Amino acid sequence: MIYRELRQIASGYMRNERPDHTLQTTALVNEAWLRIFQGKPFRWSSRKHFFCAMAQTMRCILVDHARVCQTQKRGGEWEKLSLEAALPLTGDRPDQLLALDEALEQLSRLNRRQAQVVELRFFVGLTAEQTAAMLNISPETVKLDWRFAKAWLQRQMRSLKAHD
Repeated sequence: MIYRELRQIASGYMRNERPDHTLQTTALVNEAWLRIFQGKPFRWSSRKHFFCAMAQTMRCILVDHARVCQTQKRGGEWEKLSLEAALPLTGDRPDQLLALDEALEQLSRLNRRQAQVVELRFFVGLTAEQTAAMLNISPETVKLDWRFAKAWLQRQMRSLKAHD
């Protein structure tokens, strides 16, 4: 049952990737599992803790992959874009994913829950209600966090682009 849910999360991430992506859904789940457990047992404080950690690890795997592609294909140079320009985010533009990841990391340092809402809504594709259930908050809180986080990320990415 857990594996099926992890595959759904990975499938949500892979929906935003190019069709010929070298990672497949199963490989993404397995790589995340290996990175988290590293051959050792781990105690989770809750179901939410486990699934959020797995979702974040999957995102990191895809970002790492995008960095490798960016370095190989574009000499390591990348242009930061606004969140509006990055939507819909596609796997054929790893620079978009890298810019969004940098802004999302900054948001996470300021408000972890809002960053989790973005990860679950944007990357995994969960609805507000599903996200609320996963984070143990109300759907209204998810909607407020989502609205604020999108605006903050857009402003932050514009600011990052202006500094380049």
